[in-house]
Amino acid sequence: MDISKFKQQHLEIKRCISELRDHSRDGVAAHAEDIARVVNAMSGLIKLHLAAEDRALYPALKASGDAHLARLGDAFQREMADIVPHYAAFARKWITAAQVRRDPEGFRTDANRVLKALHDRVAREDRDFYPHAKQLEVV
Repeated sequence: MDISKFKQQHLEIKRCISELRDHSRDGVAAHAEDIARVVNAMSGLIKLHLAAEDRALYPALKASGDAHLARLGDAFQREMADIVPHYAAFARKWITAAQVRRDPEGFRTDANRVLKALHDRVAREDRDFYPHAKQLEVV
């Protein structure tokens, strides 16, 4: 399996996070439409990414015969299961420009917490997970 799609999706997720940070810094209320648009786009991307990992990546790791890699995949999958509900709640709360405009500081607080966790997770996956999978040519 080729992991380049997973890496590309990570780049797109990081770009979305960066864009949200820029809009927040430039004024949450003034950029409410852009923020809602990016939250919606990123939510679709994350759903697609997670489905692909669950459907292809993690099963391939379990079937690899490499116990270390299978355990690493299980750990990353469990960790993501803890992050997903927080991101889903964030996305539901900030899905429209009106919601963002109504509570700019609430958006900023939620974004700092949830998007930092998501960004850190993506970075760890890129740094600590994908290289192992690639090196063993399992994916």
